[in-house]
Amino acid sequence: MAKSENNGSAVLDVLIIGAGLSGVGAACHLQRECPDKSFALLERRDEIGGTWDLFRYPGIRSDSDMYTMGYNFKPWTGTRVLADGPSIKGYVKEAAEENHVYDRISFGRKVVSAAWDSHEKLWTVTAVEEASGRKETHQCRFLLGCTGYYNYDAGFTPDFPGRDDFKGEFVHPQHWPEDLDYSGKKVVVIGSGATAVTLVPAMAEAVEHITMLQRSPGYIMSLPGDDFITKPLSRWFSHRSLYRIGRAKNVRFQRFMYKISKERPAAVRRFLLWGVRRAMGKEFDMTHFTPRYNPWDERLCFVPDGDLFEALKSGKAEVVTDHIDRLTSKGIKLKSGRELEADIIVSATGLQMQIFGGMEMQVDGRTINVADHMTYKGVMVNDVPNLGFIFGYTNASWTLKADIAAEYVCRLLNHMDQKGCETVVARDTEGCKTDMPFFDLQSNYVKRAKDVVPKQGTKEPWKVLNNYLRDRPMLENDPIDDGVLQFDSLTAEESRAA
Repeated sequence: MAKSENNGSAVLDVLIIGAGLSGVGAACHLQRECPDKSFALLERRDEIGGTWDLFRYPGIRSDSDMYTMGYNFKPWTGTRVLADGPSIKGYVKEAAEENHVYDRISFGRKVVSAAWDSHEKLWTVTAVEEASGRKETHQCRFLLGCTGYYNYDAGFTPDFPGRDDFKGEFVHPQHWPEDLDYSGKKVVVIGSGATAVTLVPAMAEAVEHITMLQRSPGYIMSLPGDDFITKPLSRWFSHRSLYRIGRAKNVRFQRFMYKISKERPAAVRRFLLWGVRRAMGKEFDMTHFTPRYNPWDERLCFVPDGDLFEALKSGKAEVVTDHIDRLTSKGIKLKSGRELEADIIVSATGLQMQIFGGMEMQVDGRTINVADHMTYKGVMVNDVPNLGFIFGYTNASWTLKADIAAEYVCRLLNHMDQKGCETVVARDTEGCKTDMPFFDLQSNYVKRAKDVVPKQGTKEPWKVLNNYLRDRPMLENDPIDDGVLQFDSLTAEESRAA
């Protein structure tokens, strides 16, 4: 394509927003599969890694196994099934350096708006260099959002009555104070999700006592800390071969667990509760781990080597199921009348969802709210030209979907070059839109985001499959030109100049 200039900089073929797991992965795929494309990344933080740079609370780790959370082009060589946050951040940085994309990242840039001009066939993206407050603009032909799905500025914290009365420290895991000393302290962690079940065993040894306070239980399953199948094979197979073996095995295990949970929820429920009973013993009050919902209506939490259960059995930790009446000067008063004393309260109460980093979007001067649009193959939204986004799975490892979505974008860009097309837009000509959100979980953070996330449709390609074994052939092999995507060809003059 022909080059044009903006403030002294060439118009980019692709601009990626975000340099976390998704953004770096997409950049690596572009470098490998579209070597002639010019691209850059804008990252709000000062370092690579996204989520894995932001979250620094004790014990931070993946909630998916690393054979499937790693990139499909870069074997994960660690031994732990659920890896710690710093190791994951290092892995992302290695991928960026090995694929020569690190130097394409501009750090400290908050993207505030993106505007598409159909006449110029360009996106104009406005970003703020947060250190100086200076605004800058970038122009690109294709915009790719890799910003995840939550607000980096603040997590979700309920408006607890009496919060100002509490005399201790109140923190949210999304912004963990580096100097927080919890040794010998009484700690209450509010929540029952992946963050809470990570924090409790990680802090238990150092604190005087730690309580996981939950309004309602979630499903928790113990996994071996090290992969018991692939680890013994390491004496005979290369890292790459082991990675492929472990990845194939775990993809199928994840799919099996999700599928059988939907088809036979009562049987899976009995199995999961049996696992807790086996770990905790016959005398344990199982009401603390007996959810009211079916497995995989909300995301399943995994704990390596049953570390949460071991912390509870040690006596240094406990789980309390109750509702909060109010915060007091000494801790938390519960609806039951009990008061939990605390020096530190950790509000592991979830995320605030946000799409495309919260930036304002326009198409030809008209403001776009992605919640009013429908997702196409989980990679684009209808009626918005030359826009893609990378979203991973919620019922399996994020990166499984992020990889194949990035590969699809590369296929799309190459197809447009081969056909001499400059713009692409997905059009719903059959009225497929529903009110069903992009995410199909019943978690509270998803329910709160119904007016934020895009919708899905009644049938493919508008329906979200959440099934790697179906998504992969669709994104890797199905024809790009499927009658739903509409392409705008270059004029003869533009074609000669490209």
